[in-house]
Amino acid sequence: MDVGVRELRDGLSRHLASVREGHTITVTDHGRPVARIIPAGVPTRLEQLIDEGKVKRASRRKGKRPAPIETAGAVSDLVDQQRR
Repeated sequence: MDVGVRELRDGLSRHLASVREGHTITVTDHGRPVARIIPAGVPTRLEQLIDEGKVKRASRRKGKRPAPIETAGAVSDLVDQQRR
């Protein structure tokens, strides 16, 4: 079911009751989907794929970020120099 932002706001209780019954609501803004409200407890597609063994969670975290580079000027000046 697609619901506009204004309609969702005006009828939030009614729409949440629909979600409790198992329906999924796609929230739209000017006709474009921006969010999805799904019933709690229903596994997401990612969780389903993990359970099926088709994907796995990352085994390690990303490494540390590099230290910031010290510069004498603004970043926009450096970008401008690179474009020449």
